[in-house]
This record gives sequence, C-alpha cells and structure tokens, in this order.
Amino acid sequence: MILFQKIVNQKINSLKYDELLNYAKQHQIPLTETQARQIVKLIRGKNINIFNDQERLQLLKQVANITSNETAQKVNKMFMEFIQ
Repeated sequence: MILFQKIVNQKINSLKYDELLNYAKQHQIPLTETQARQIVKLIRGKNINIFNDQERLQLLKQVANITSNETAQKVNKMFMEFIQ
C-alpha cells in the first residue's frame, strides 16, 4: 500500500497544468487554464500527501481561494477517487 501511495503522491506533486485540465474535464470540474496553472504552482515541489487528511484539506482551502468552494469540493471528490 505504501508503494501505491508514493506513486499517487508523486504524480500529484509533479502534475502539469495541462494534465490537471484533462483530469478536471474528465471529472466535470470547471477549471480555467489560469486556475490550473495557479493550482499546479501550489502543488509542485511541496510533497503534499493527499492520503493525509490535514494536508489534503489545507491544499483544498488554497484551491478554494483560487477557484470556488464548489470547485474545491469537486477536486476533493476527484482526490478521493485516486486514493480509494
């Protein structure tokens, strides 16, 4: 399980904005290119562990500041699909 977590976290932490836009489109999350770029800047190089509730919620608060609470909730739902 730890290997799986490392792989998922590595993917999240090295995400590119165009990949994020593709994931958003697949999960029907409204996200502009500018917002995707800002979110990627938040994530890159920070080694965020999305399996850790506190770290994920902190990130989602920052995502809500860039987008909206509704979008952050949809991003959380997408993250939950990744970690289950």
